[in-house]
Amino acid sequence: MAERDAASNQLKNFGESKKNEAKVGVTTSAGAPIGFKTASLTAGPRGPMLLQDHVYIDETAHFDRERIPERVVHAKGSGAFGYFEVTHDISKYCKAAVFSQVGKKTPVAVRFSTVGGESGSADTARDPRGFAVKFYTEEGNWDLVGNNTPIFFIRDPILFPSFIHTQKRNPVTHLKDPDMFWDFISLRPETTHQVCFLFSDRGTPDGYHFMNGYGSHTFKLINSEGKPVYCKFHFKCDQGIRNLSADKAHQLTADDPDYATRDLYNAIAKKEFPSWSLKIQVMTFEQAEKFKWNPFDLTKTWPQGEFPLIPVGRMVLDRNPKDYFAEVEQIAFSPAHMVPGIEASPDKMLQGRLFSYTDTHRHRLGTNYLHLPVNCPYRAKALHYQRDGPMTFNTDYAGYPNYFPNSFSGPDNAPAALESKFAVSGDVARYNTADDDNFTQVNTYWTKVLDEGARTRLVQNIAGHLKNAQPFIQDRAVKNFTQVNSDFGRRLRAALDKHISSSL
Repeated sequence: MAERDAASNQLKNFGESKKNEAKVGVTTSAGAPIGFKTASLTAGPRGPMLLQDHVYIDETAHFDRERIPERVVHAKGSGAFGYFEVTHDISKYCKAAVFSQVGKKTPVAVRFSTVGGESGSADTARDPRGFAVKFYTEEGNWDLVGNNTPIFFIRDPILFPSFIHTQKRNPVTHLKDPDMFWDFISLRPETTHQVCFLFSDRGTPDGYHFMNGYGSHTFKLINSEGKPVYCKFHFKCDQGIRNLSADKAHQLTADDPDYATRDLYNAIAKKEFPSWSLKIQVMTFEQAEKFKWNPFDLTKTWPQGEFPLIPVGRMVLDRNPKDYFAEVEQIAFSPAHMVPGIEASPDKMLQGRLFSYTDTHRHRLGTNYLHLPVNCPYRAKALHYQRDGPMTFNTDYAGYPNYFPNSFSGPDNAPAALESKFAVSGDVARYNTADDDNFTQVNTYWTKVLDEGARTRLVQNIAGHLKNAQPFIQDRAVKNFTQVNSDFGRRLRAALDKHISSSL
């Protein structure tokens, strides 16, 4: 059995670690010992069960409630734990304690995921990958919740539910539907940039620890003098980027659908700890006013030639979960979990997520999801005026008044944590962003980022999926890609025509 890896040998290794210890007795959930675990309490050997069999009821009632709703998106994922260490001083940009001095270490939890599939779907699907980091800082938890791409499909959050519906199943057939996907994509040309990432080589990364991570959104950093700048966060993979070919990804989908989960677990078990270098891009408010694109548009990047990467620190993952459900399935990330020195920008998609993520956690996990050990801000003392609700436990506020203001030593305002002041102007309206520049950056990606082999694979990957959509949807998609680059559109049309002729 020498070929078995650490993940396959988890039970064997655990058993060996306990072989010199006395066996522990099995108990009910209330801690009472159970005399005989493999038989229910009945009237005679063939008789009916007794309602007083509290051992059976304890076991089965819990079993009936073992599953919580899976995440609407990012349902399939893997997690690990480690630390973030500051390697460069960025205090001139940000006052957050997590960056306060070079050499400082902060515990982190990370969850990687696919986006569109269900909990049982394959790790190797062509899909963006979620990249969420929870920093357990002494000022509270900071969650940087992003993907393995620096951009996204849409720029207005009102479209998000519809977009995700197109990634899911047809509500009539309960099947994935290329018409749904490509109809939406071709009707919303701002998706073109991310679609080109999705169908490129990076659409099928080789596991989770050979890909970059991005905060994606524009954030605001505030320094100790109250001066703000805009910022983007980049996690650059220290292992280098590795991707799976389309054929290899398809093979693994059949042979090892949990490939990325297994690969990450085994790397950490073998002490091959993956790491990422955190870097930031910074844009002043004055630069933002003059920038040729909307600096808060999530479908676009900031050119690194104009806004170079600034090194910040290094994140290392060195511990696997002790219990997947407790530490990964129940971990809850939200962009709204920010600390003093890090604030939201006018990025519309970020603004929408500030509500959506915390709202879905309250639905999935309950009102007090932040009391769960993996989610609680254990390095800070949480004192507030929220009370009660399901699963209230282990709080810091017993005895404190539950109303504010009060005269009885309740927690008071912290002026140093006040958000930065900024001016807002403009007429309130629903502004249509569909006709913003949707193709210039994608043309740069096609002509300057991809080599000839990558362009060929991108066209083949798109055509292989798009061929299953209705002809009028294919035509509309080709028109969009032609607006990116005429050669791109021509090659895609030819690839689609080849698929059509081969099927006749």
